[in-house]
Amino acid sequence: MGVLTWLVLVPLVGALVVALAPLDASTSKKVGIGFGLAALVLPVVVWFRYSGADADAGGMRFAETHDWITLFGTHWALGVDGISLVMVLLTAFLVPVVMVAEWRRMDEGRPRSFMAWTLALEALSLVVFLATDALLFYVVFEATLIPAYFLVAGFGREGRARAATKFLLFQLAGGLVMLAGIIGLYVVSAQAAAQSGSPGETPSYLLSDLAALDLDPTTQRWLFVAFFVAFAAKAPLFPLHTWLADTTGQASAGTSVLLVCVLDKIGTYGMLRFCLGLLPEASEWATPLVLTLALISVVYGALLAIGSDDLLRLVGLTSLSHFGLITVGIFVWSRPGGSGAVLYMVNHGLATAALFLVAGYLVQRTGTTSIAAMGGVQKAAPVLAGLFVVAGMATVGLPGLSPFVSELLVIVAAFGWAWWVGAVAVTSIVLAAVYVLSAYRRTMTGPERPELAGVVDLSAREVWALAPVLVALVVLGVRPAPVLDPVDESVDRLFTSVGVVDDRPDVTRPDQSAEQAAEAEEVAP
Repeated sequence: MGVLTWLVLVPLVGALVVALAPLDASTSKKVGIGFGLAALVLPVVVWFRYSGADADAGGMRFAETHDWITLFGTHWALGVDGISLVMVLLTAFLVPVVMVAEWRRMDEGRPRSFMAWTLALEALSLVVFLATDALLFYVVFEATLIPAYFLVAGFGREGRARAATKFLLFQLAGGLVMLAGIIGLYVVSAQAAAQSGSPGETPSYLLSDLAALDLDPTTQRWLFVAFFVAFAAKAPLFPLHTWLADTTGQASAGTSVLLVCVLDKIGTYGMLRFCLGLLPEASEWATPLVLTLALISVVYGALLAIGSDDLLRLVGLTSLSHFGLITVGIFVWSRPGGSGAVLYMVNHGLATAALFLVAGYLVQRTGTTSIAAMGGVQKAAPVLAGLFVVAGMATVGLPGLSPFVSELLVIVAAFGWAWWVGAVAVTSIVLAAVYVLSAYRRTMTGPERPELAGVVDLSAREVWALAPVLVALVVLGVRPAPVLDPVDESVDRLFTSVGVVDDRPDVTRPDQSAEQAAEAEEVAP
């Protein structure tokens, strides 16, 4: 077993230990957090060793491939490039944060179940981001729904069972459509193997083999539809978004972080890995429609958030707008747009996690999710109010915080594709300022309500739970290079493979000699 398999096994073993060992509530929480922190160690090691590791022909490092179902040509195949590396780091980083943040809430429910399902969701999500075999990806893509369903249905507010069922039905429907695409890939791979004339040639689900297939335009388009529908439901993207607000409104804040900041990233990750990586011609054909849906998501999601009186639903609806902007970055066919979209996936995960957790603390203290029933909280809980401001400003994209860099890259790339795409995309910043500042004003400022007089400020444990996320928002806002550098390399490889030309500006001046121009090209960013 390679390091990537061990990376998956640590949280999986942790889930089994917490679920099956005879542990009391307090011990199960400590053991769960211990496995969550242990599961963060290997991704950090991989990140430090990434630049020095050898890459295979597909640009994957630490690759490992083992036969799984030979008849279908599928493998236990894992690999990591810059895109999957940052998603693995985000997943492993947020899980212990959620565990610590939900420490007090778990005392009211079943801490063993919460810890076990959280670790199981982490393990399955890591496999999805690392899989380099299409069938393995699909199997685990669907398996993530099991722990996600039980986290939504088991922990949250009244009505969570209905919300969990709605979430499951939407995701299963998308997965069934994707299954048609997976079967289609097997058919075309089997046909290619039969036509090769080489004895012993078998179908293959390896992404590297599938990328080498010569697919006719009609086949590509049908396969694109199958994959894109599943990823749009997962992301979510308009009009397959209606499960989002119900789920985040009824689930616990920690569960919402896992769903929106980790699980939903599989949707946009799949668009890059499968739609653009395997089906570039069909992706280009569908780009006008995809951009239209993405821009609708940007504006519609923000308007729904502005009109929402439920704080947790509001935070969930903001993600509809942000996922629309991420999709714009993916489908404007630009290296800055692609890199900005991947960076935005990370930064959105950090900013939205902070906002969800702060909102969860506020709801826990006031006993209501209604914004209209709150007011003047900053007088009793100034630290809570201050962290709400920081998380809200990160969501808006304030310069100096990490989402600003990624939003800027995506919006500039959108203007490069078409002025009207950029003009609509940039409204996301204005509308984000409206719903964040309005929510802060209505919940934190004004006279303190008598019924909220007993509100207490954040405890030291709650502040420590939020501290790593806030530090990451600031550090990556000032210096995004540690995340952006490996992403740039992999996005460059992806877009080169699908024929996108380099769109860097020409730095040659008329008065330069050929030698000076060559030197300027070498140092150009």
